[in-house]
Amino acid sequence: MRKAFTLALAALLMTGCGIVYRQPVFQGNLLESKNVEQLKEGMSRQQVFSLLGSPPVADPFHQNRWDYVATERRRVGKTEIKTLTLHFEGDALARWEGEYFPEADKALSAEMRRFGNLARDKDKPRVRPSGG
Repeated sequence: MRKAFTLALAALLMTGCGIVYRQPVFQGNLLESKNVEQLKEGMSRQQVFSLLGSPPVADPFHQNRWDYVATERRRVGKTEIKTLTLHFEGDALARWEGEYFPEADKALSAEMRRFGNLARDKDKPRVRPSGG
């Protein structure tokens, strides 16, 4: 009984100290800086769609507004939300405002490689051991 209590206490202390790794969770659109930087007033909806993809939020009451929402959660209880909002006049992009997680997909990928959480690339040639 005492060993079980000691193990439970040790596990609780380790999770509280941040020793246990918690994988970050991104949801929504992870936009690339090079695409957002190409936005120009007057672009058509189709051109914007080609750069950024479809917006995850389609508001039927504001059809001239596209919201690209993304969240990042690194620890329990701590979630960061960023929204990039594009405003259209007719079919033309009029203005945009807000924030996004620039290059978050690359940073997350590098972090996952550090911990060995990513699957191997299927296209890369694999080195086979020589048998003999």
